[in-house]
Amino acid sequence: MSVLTLDRIRIHSGPATQEEALQEATDILVAAGAVTPAYVDAMRQREATVSTYMGNGLAIPHGTNDTKDEILASALSVVRYDGGVDWAGEQATFVIGIAGRGDEHLEILSQIAVLFSDEDDVARLAAAETPQELFEMLAAVND
Repeated sequence: MSVLTLDRIRIHSGPATQEEALQEATDILVAAGAVTPAYVDAMRQREATVSTYMGNGLAIPHGTNDTKDEILASALSVVRYDGGVDWAGEQATFVIGIAGRGDEHLEILSQIAVLFSDEDDVARLAAAETPQELFEMLAAVND
């Protein structure tokens, strides 16, 4: 099963609050059958402890270890907010929600981290005009 599919990628022209971004990430993962609706609370708990802002405009919200029961399957949601999201004082453009069964989230996280560590790659992701273009750039996470 693919952790990322085209229907889990969105591009918004405007901004969002961190709370709106967390809710949207959760809603996409719920629709994918990957998490329960309570997963948003797990994401909030994680943010209250440590920000999931990673630099280069990327935030990767995910739940805490004690909320593994809310995860039904491994999946990603990818939302680009061209107007930005104030993420605990940082400016996020990409919000990638992660649900990982067992240790799978570590592998998924490392693949995303590699992609977003290269500023040229980030610029290409930011310039993509359609969810399809974004999906093609991010499809390696399914390998």
